[in-house]
Amino acid sequence: MFPHLQKLPFTPFKHSLPMIVFTSMLSSPSLSSLSSSHVGKQNPEPVTHIVNQIHRLIKRPNWKYDESLKPLVSHLTPDAAVKVIELQRGNTNLGLNFFKWVCKQSTYCYDLDSKICFLKLLVASNLFRVAERAVVMTVKECSDSGSEGDEIMKLMDVLYELRGVGFRLSYPCYCTLLMCLAKFGKGLVAFSAYSRMLVDGLVPGFVVYKTMINVLCKSSCVRAAEMFLCWILKAGFDPDTHVYTSLVLGYCRAGVLCEAYRVFELMSEEGCHPNSVTYSILIHGLCKDGKLEEAFQLQREMIEKGHKPNVYTYTVLIKVMCSIRSINQAFSLLDEMVGSGCKPNTHTYTILIDMLCRERKLEEAYGMFKKMLEVGLFPSTITYNALINGYCKEGRVASAFELLSMMEKQNCRPNIRTYNELIDGLCRVRMAYKAMSLLRRVVNNGLLPNSITYNILVDGFCKEGQLDIAFNLYNVMNSVCLEPDEFTFTGLIDGLCKEGKPDEAHELLSEMVEKGICPDEVTFTALIDGFCKNGKMASAFSLLERMAESGCPPTTHIFNSFIDALGKENKLLEEHMMFGKMLKYGLVPSVVTYTILIDGLFRVGEVSLSFDVLELMKRAGCPPNVNTYTVLIDGLCRNGREREAEMLFHSLCDLGVLPNHVTYTVLVKAHVKAGKLDRAFEILNIMIQKGCRPNHRIYCMLLKGLLVSGKGVETGATLVWNVVSGLDIEEHGGNWYSKHVFREINIEHALELRDRIERCGGPTADLYNVLVIGLCREGRMTEANQVIQDMVKRGFIPDMAAYASIIKGYCNACSFDHCLEFLNQMLENGHAPSFSTYCVVIQGLCKEGKIQEARALAANLLLHSGVTDDAAFTLLMDFLMKGDEPGGCLELLKQIEQMHRKERPMI
Repeated sequence: MFPHLQKLPFTPFKHSLPMIVFTSMLSSPSLSSLSSSHVGKQNPEPVTHIVNQIHRLIKRPNWKYDESLKPLVSHLTPDAAVKVIELQRGNTNLGLNFFKWVCKQSTYCYDLDSKICFLKLLVASNLFRVAERAVVMTVKECSDSGSEGDEIMKLMDVLYELRGVGFRLSYPCYCTLLMCLAKFGKGLVAFSAYSRMLVDGLVPGFVVYKTMINVLCKSSCVRAAEMFLCWILKAGFDPDTHVYTSLVLGYCRAGVLCEAYRVFELMSEEGCHPNSVTYSILIHGLCKDGKLEEAFQLQREMIEKGHKPNVYTYTVLIKVMCSIRSINQAFSLLDEMVGSGCKPNTHTYTILIDMLCRERKLEEAYGMFKKMLEVGLFPSTITYNALINGYCKEGRVASAFELLSMMEKQNCRPNIRTYNELIDGLCRVRMAYKAMSLLRRVVNNGLLPNSITYNILVDGFCKEGQLDIAFNLYNVMNSVCLEPDEFTFTGLIDGLCKEGKPDEAHELLSEMVEKGICPDEVTFTALIDGFCKNGKMASAFSLLERMAESGCPPTTHIFNSFIDALGKENKLLEEHMMFGKMLKYGLVPSVVTYTILIDGLFRVGEVSLSFDVLELMKRAGCPPNVNTYTVLIDGLCRNGREREAEMLFHSLCDLGVLPNHVTYTVLVKAHVKAGKLDRAFEILNIMIQKGCRPNHRIYCMLLKGLLVSGKGVETGATLVWNVVSGLDIEEHGGNWYSKHVFREINIEHALELRDRIERCGGPTADLYNVLVIGLCREGRMTEANQVIQDMVKRGFIPDMAAYASIIKGYCNACSFDHCLEFLNQMLENGHAPSFSTYCVVIQGLCKEGKIQEARALAANLLLHSGVTDDAAFTLLMDFLMKGDEPGGCLELLKQIEQMHRKERPMI
């Protein structure tokens, strides 16, 4: 490996943008093209006079504190600053000191690009000695910049260019450069610089050798590091603790712990004892390999041998405890750490905050965050991101935005991940349009969305059924060379299937494969499930074969989709064949599989066979659960065997199975269908006595029964169910509501059901909430309001969902006075309206031109969300008042496309 590396040329990474402004810099020391941009501020005539003035002033003692000097250099261009340094040719130290000072004073010399300009000018003016020492200073600044190595890579590009005009790095320059590259773990780049050092005729010393060992080990190039160790020994140097520790690190990173232990033991044999860093690195390696017991044993050994664990040691152990969700052990280690006098750092706190957020302990996480601030530690971007992610996952978007404002106030620059967390939080609360508004802020802050941003937005718009915008996002990804991945395609495919468009989803699968992206289990499952649900079984079977051919084995869930679809089409033979095929694939049928089979047999009237499958299920070691027995009871009822169904229902307790609300719903439905409404209420009574709360489906079914009986339909006749069957139940947003029952019922039906539930001893508050939600969805706001008034008279308070429904209903009817009235009621009754509920009303008010009312409501939202920071308040107020329009989304996407394509100008 090492001889191959030795042949690498010195070709630093050309990842930085071209600096067009500086193309003629080396050919013209005066850099008139650069200075011409400042003509408005400083005319050419007085430049010489200003340069001479500065030259005289810096000759004096304590010149840096001379107040008359600062105004002269405040707008001093880099070429003029170089002229000052030229006048100090005999005093390199003074020239360098002026370089350092002017870089902090001149408005042109704060960033790395301006310093690079300065260095090029120094070289062009043959001020090599000053340039050489300025390079050392600039490399050190890059090392401390926290830029993850981007700045040093850009500087290396420039140093390579300067070789073309005869500028060579000195030995101190190379040493500083290699140390900086070691800090960022740039092993191959460091080796390239080392090779150039040899070409320049410089002989490496011990410091260079051990720096190279360190950087190569950080990059897991441990074999190459071993060669440098051989050279150290050949040169007559004795390896020190730093060298051995680097090798331990290299082997740990390469996952070769046995070699790491060998070096660790060799250290003591050679009289070079491990230190706290060595122990900590090995402990980290053991933790990474899952050997926690050995890691803690090594920590105890470390303490016994007189080595005090440092902040890195404890942080490693705390992190591994957090990764296995051992919260108590993690905090015990924190207490031990503090008790031993070792202060936690930002990284330690960040790990704990992240763990608490993952465990949904947001108050504790924020408490840890405040404690961090109290002890004088500054949270990093990673710290903020962890907390923002926690708030967003809990739907507390306003609090997440307040943290964003706090970041900006503390000069902690948000990165694209910060915004991705916020965008994801907005999409989670079904506010994809607001997420696009946030994306505009991302672009305005000079950041560009990445693949993760697009994937979050695509998924968010697909879940809201906004496929047009989702596909616009997908098209932008393609146009700006951000290749869509399996997450992008799976989100779009799933969205199309849920919209009943599996054929279009299949075309997208073909496009996915053409791009070289292999569909995974999730992608195939979404598409097969889509075909099955839309009755396109031939396409689903074809896709199953393709899935097997592509090396992605089908799962039990996929076979369950097939068996369920075939059962619903009464294709009993094909259903059993699919079950056999499932067994051939070596898959073990789950309780869901058997339950689907039983349901399919009942659909074709094969009652005895259904019970045979039940026995088969038991013999196969797959005990039936409550869902299985519920399907059996439902099947018996559908086949006119209600008596047997009730007998099975009453025997469930003896079988060790407790009926759930679905079981009771099945029986209530069967009795309503048979016109036995009184018996249906008897089942409801049993349900309540057993402590099982009735749910939406039960209430809807009983309302149907009351509605049918109120129409005078003949009891017990088939005609009864013909009427009821037109009042199907649909699943909407996770709750079951009737498609038609709330259109047909009147208040008398609702009150009658209330009275009968009270006689059964049931919770009427739940019924009231169901009635309000159902009536609001049908736009019957007057009746919904009547129900709420009756509810309040009886001492009940509507729940969050009921309030949200009535507010949304009045908002759709543009009756904003009622919206505001119910918002106030919510607050008075101790309910905090959700972020999305507020936004619905705010946007409605804005559309109606009621801006003052909208602003007042937005302020109210922020007040109740605990937002007290002025900057956060302004940010959120502006954000809430913006409209959500598809046209604005498309305009923003065009702007992003242009930004991706055009070259960014450099100062």
